[in-house]
Amino acid sequence: MTSLPSLLGDLDPTSDRAVFRQIADQLREAIDRGRFKEGEKLPSEAELVEHYGVSRMTVRNSFSILQGEGLVAAEHGKGVFVRPRPPVRRLASDRFARRHREQGKSAFIVEADAAGSHPQVDSLEVKEEKASQDISTRLGSVRRVLARRRRYLLDGRPIEFATSYLPLDIARGTQIAEPNPGPGGIYARLEELGHHLDHFEEEIRARMPSPAEVKTLRLASGVPVIHLIRTAFDTEKRAVEVCDTVMAADAYVLNYQLPAT
Repeated sequence: MTSLPSLLGDLDPTSDRAVFRQIADQLREAIDRGRFKEGEKLPSEAELVEHYGVSRMTVRNSFSILQGEGLVAAEHGKGVFVRPRPPVRRLASDRFARRHREQGKSAFIVEADAAGSHPQVDSLEVKEEKASQDISTRLGSVRRVLARRRRYLLDGRPIEFATSYLPLDIARGTQIAEPNPGPGGIYARLEELGHHLDHFEEEIRARMPSPAEVKTLRLASGVPVIHLIRTAFDTEKRAVEVCDTVMAADAYVLNYQLPAT
């Protein structure tokens, strides 16, 4: 390992910034500059105590800041490690292209292939239920829906969970109501039923997760989520599905291509 003096600077005794924050600043900069790589162990508490001439509690407070920012993760008995960068680039302008459905690929499979990762789906639940006011409004005042809930994993790591809501007059008694909707996913089945997709509308916001979301996505302290609600419209301008998705923000880069005219 490269010596700490060449990786980290010295403290500024004239600064009014707290010492533990200065140490966190230097570690953060070293991570951002790639001096500590993804998955690499940071210097130990003892090494940082010696380098900076501070107490162990000061170093621990510095680590706590970085953990709260989602930059590092502590492993009991092993040390503190740099967290991996987002593994998935969600290509918003391409992921729902019809050619993928025609190849039998759902949007998640397309993303997983692009990331070179192994996709999985678990915690699957399919049932009919009363629509919430928001879902009802988005789907054109329907009262009951078919809800499809599932969690997505890449290489064994949970990265998002989603619920699709579809009008019962479309989905009931079809393969969409089966646990496995078949190649291409529910969008391929919708088009087979005559609901040719025209466009999608997405609303995206970032927020801190609920305790249940932390547990479901196994989120580290300080990691926010991306909350995305997507509505799919057919060529008759009917809303045929609403998908409510919560994603681990440290697992995705959202990539958009926008026309200039």
